[in-house]
Amino acid sequence: MQHLSPANARALLDNEPDALFIDCRSEMEYLFVGHPQGAHNVPWNDGPDWEVNPHFVQGVKKLAGHVSARPVLLICRSGNRSTAAACALEGAGFTAVYHVLHGFEGDLDPQRHRNTLNGWRHDGLPWEQY
Repeated sequence: MQHLSPANARALLDNEPDALFIDCRSEMEYLFVGHPQGAHNVPWNDGPDWEVNPHFVQGVKKLAGHVSARPVLLICRSGNRSTAAACALEGAGFTAVYHVLHGFEGDLDPQRHRNTLNGWRHDGLPWEQY
């Protein structure tokens, strides 16, 4: 897996029209906190039990058209879930897997707030909220 800053991830998406962008946060985070424009939601884990989604890899394969060489970028809130999800995809044979550093909301600041230090939204990259 390769690690990309949010800006470098955006550049890769702009230069690779076949790249698949996966937001692996929960459905509620994706819908209510917002998500990067163009990202598909395939939760790594979701409520109510927050167990790992046993259909995650299959969901990504379906979106990728079962092409394991297709570039797949993964983003979550801060980077933990997307790293685990990237490892699962590599274990399933995906060969071009990218993890977006700092995620959508970024790392916690000293006051334990997000969106103040880094991350997709902090960096002013395109996002939307339903």
